[in-house]
Amino acid sequence: MKHFKIILRRIFLPEVLLWCYPLLLIAPNVTLDITEYSSAWSKAANILLPFGVYILIMGIWKNVGRTALILFPILFYGAFQIVLLYLYGESIIAVDMFLNLVTTNVSEATELLGNLTGAILTVLTVYVPILIWSAISAINRCHASAISLSGARKSGSVCILLGLVCIFPAYASDLRFSIIKDIFPINVIHNTVLAIKRTKATNNYFETSANFSYNAHSDRPAEDKEVYVLVIGETSRADNWQLFGYHRPTNPRLKKRSDLLVYPKTLTESNTTHKSVPLMMSWVSAENFADSIYTSKSLISAFNEAGFSTAYLSNQGRNHSFIDFFAREAQKTVFLTDKGHGHHDEELLPLLRKLIKQCPNNKIMIILHMYGSHFNYRDRYTSSFSIFRPDDSADADAFNRESLVNAYDNTILYTDYFLDEVIMTLESQQCLAGMIYTSDHGEDIYDDSRNRFLHASPVPTYWQIHVPLVMWVSPQLREAYPQLYINAGKNVDKNVSSSRIVFDTMLQMGGISTDYADRHKALTDTEYTTPPRLYLNDHNEAVSLEKSGLRNYDYEMLKKNNILR
Repeated sequence: MKHFKIILRRIFLPEVLLWCYPLLLIAPNVTLDITEYSSAWSKAANILLPFGVYILIMGIWKNVGRTALILFPILFYGAFQIVLLYLYGESIIAVDMFLNLVTTNVSEATELLGNLTGAILTVLTVYVPILIWSAISAINRCHASAISLSGARKSGSVCILLGLVCIFPAYASDLRFSIIKDIFPINVIHNTVLAIKRTKATNNYFETSANFSYNAHSDRPAEDKEVYVLVIGETSRADNWQLFGYHRPTNPRLKKRSDLLVYPKTLTESNTTHKSVPLMMSWVSAENFADSIYTSKSLISAFNEAGFSTAYLSNQGRNHSFIDFFAREAQKTVFLTDKGHGHHDEELLPLLRKLIKQCPNNKIMIILHMYGSHFNYRDRYTSSFSIFRPDDSADADAFNRESLVNAYDNTILYTDYFLDEVIMTLESQQCLAGMIYTSDHGEDIYDDSRNRFLHASPVPTYWQIHVPLVMWVSPQLREAYPQLYINAGKNVDKNVSSSRIVFDTMLQMGGISTDYADRHKALTDTEYTTPPRLYLNDHNEAVSLEKSGLRNYDYEMLKKNNILR
């Protein structure tokens, strides 16, 4: 037995594990130093401090295999970080990334994971062997020598001291530097704590918002028939819409509508669904999101209070987020995915028509939440909309960009059909009616040298925040309240925040008054005011675009589209 342990010790070499393990743990730090914009002092501190701590800890106990297993949470964070860098190319694991894990439905997660196979296999190939090595060493008590442990402790102490020395010039050279935000894994542990706190606050939503009321009322005669529809798109970016200057005919039906109002300078204030949609659906803004979202209700409640029949029809999956909570406020709620996934958005149309036809109330407000242009694009439209080809590749690779863009453009073509059908349904009612459509956020599709793909990245891009916004108002509403349409038309060339205007514009379109309404945010008002360009960052702070992480590529596109000067 004694000889067997000697053989094991020679095979697994605890002294090698003593140094290899910290080197592997520091890999994300090295990568982040390459990808992130920070001072040389900050980069040095980001490597020296954690590496020193890892070496010091590894040198405490002679059973280094057991120590390595104790440090497994750090290894897990590192693996997660590597996959994130593969996907987005920069930034640490954000709070929103953790929240996305619990708010993304199974089908979306499966589609995404299917295209991260390479990154996941690479991480497993690198990290699993050293875990096995650590486990065998721990079980068989392969101890490192006292000299090796002492050397590790001394080296760790020196690295920590040098790291602390680098902290002072790091603060001096960059006022934005923070140990909590810029040293991995301290920053990720901090984000984990924030994610847990937000999850707990979200779980208590019904208690914290129970007493909220808009005290809303309708200013219009009860006998007037009114139907208003808010269509929430998914992952639709303005640059692929023909209505906004795209070279392809992706909006053939809407393009023919002379009464459609189009807002080309619209940006969202969040590139994540679980924040952008609640911003649209409530009075809450980016500035007070962190304080007010847990105690507020949505515009559905305002319409309820004003005597409207309300409905929320969705092709999204339930995900225990504010979107779900707001949906419950409606008098009728339908999730197509309750009967399984794989539905197309057009299945919402017969539900819309049926609701309008059978509703005994003269006043109706309906929200349609599309699956829109969410990846995998090819699954979002029926075969008859496969116009731009080839569109059959679903592999997330820049090499497949042509096929991915073709499929994405087909989703916009499908959305064009969907919206025109909604408008035709409202037209047939020959009453006071209106529709607003906008998307929660946009999408990256390997658009520049950064090779970014998808959305919800910790650092946004132009492609993720420039979204389409269109409005339609019925002839009857234009005739009865002409100033609404006139004002909306005057504002088409102004800067717009989709996160701010939906709530107030829908209320004003529907003739609803509440103390929470702000006429400066309503596109239908004479006092509409161009909003400051803000972004709700990962820590729920409303920051200017200059502080959001946008790069030169993004500013060039914003200027090209006359959104910034």
